[in-house]
Amino acid sequence: MTLNRRDFLKISGAGAAAAALSGCATQGASSGRAHVVVVGAGFGGATCAKYIRQWGPNVDVTLIEPNDKFVSCPTSNWVLGGIRTMDDITHGYDNLPKHGIKMVKDYVTGIDAAKRVVTTRGGASIGYDRLVLAPGIEILTDTVKGFKEAEAAGKVVHAWKAGPQTALLRKQLEAMPDGGTFVMSVPATPYRCPPGPYERACMVAHYFKQAKPKSKIILLDGNPDIVSKKGLFMDAWNTLYPGMIDYRPNNAPLAVDAGRMLVTTEFDDVKGDVLNVVPRQRAGAVTALAGARNDSAGNWCTVNLATFESTTVPNVHVIGDSVASNLPKSGHMATNHAKVCAAAIVELLAGRQPDPIPVVANTCYSATSGTTSGYVANVYRYEAGKGYVSAPEGGATAKGDELNFAYNESWAKNIWAEVLN
Repeated sequence: MTLNRRDFLKISGAGAAAAALSGCATQGASSGRAHVVVVGAGFGGATCAKYIRQWGPNVDVTLIEPNDKFVSCPTSNWVLGGIRTMDDITHGYDNLPKHGIKMVKDYVTGIDAAKRVVTTRGGASIGYDRLVLAPGIEILTDTVKGFKEAEAAGKVVHAWKAGPQTALLRKQLEAMPDGGTFVMSVPATPYRCPPGPYERACMVAHYFKQAKPKSKIILLDGNPDIVSKKGLFMDAWNTLYPGMIDYRPNNAPLAVDAGRMLVTTEFDDVKGDVLNVVPRQRAGAVTALAGARNDSAGNWCTVNLATFESTTVPNVHVIGDSVASNLPKSGHMATNHAKVCAAAIVELLAGRQPDPIPVVANTCYSATSGTTSGYVANVYRYEAGKGYVSAPEGGATAKGDELNFAYNESWAKNIWAEVLN
């Protein structure tokens, strides 16, 4: 598959914007305007709300988000490595209302898909013509015995949702003695951000190299091998951190003992001074309220990948990490889901057919030290009956370097602006 100018315009959103702006949305029952409710103001939800308003100026959008601030999961590992602070990855939502988005700070507690009504903890009942769910992931804490108790006591954290646990894990690493052991785990796929755990190992190793050079990392992987950017991470571990990272595949945590600071796998009891266990994951809880967590295992959301509308719940769309597909669960990909979904919703509300062959792209950088990064990048076109098919030109770097670290920094700044400004 090769890219032409038309494909590039689809990726950037310009092609979809031109199509969306060419018609008006159908009218909502109460205000005379169609109403879209978006749940979750992360990479996917905030982007989708913004582009629905830009491409469908006659569509009202309500964005429901319980948190005061946007905290970026991409680059949150940099906080653990000591090269960024929590303030660096935390941003406000102040610019979104400027697009005509109504922001509601609340938790969704119920979804009546038949009546098309969302209810919130604060007592609001909000009707919709189309509903977009972008809740990210739910951590399956029950899959690791003892994890809930250890997490509640502040002894063991997953830090897989950037925020207070990220700051706590950083403090635990700072308090760890030189010569101590950091034990962390990688959940079995699928999970949010495939290269994330391996980047985390690099960032912690970078910190140890600077501040605690006698320390080591034991990386327990629930998968049979490194699942993303293997060449990049193996090169970093061998050249930048030789002997510091003990990588153990097929070693999923089964239990945690916070009192003895032990992680139990099928093969061994692993003792550490700091434990960072990341359990398995599934689609965010709000998708279950809508009946959209509908794959065979009841964990992820199957959707029409040309529109991201649920295959079982009409008028409900799911985007981002909650979706069951062959696409990577990344922040960049979530923004691409969002644009395809936004364009499709504007077309559907206008009584037109959405683009049957949308194109999306993914770029994912991973830092390997405080000055080096590498990337993976791919472009995908939707094909009916096949899903998204990757262009052969995509791929990953085999070694990190300073130029890609600069690109990594710029990517983060640009995507935050894309989502929030």
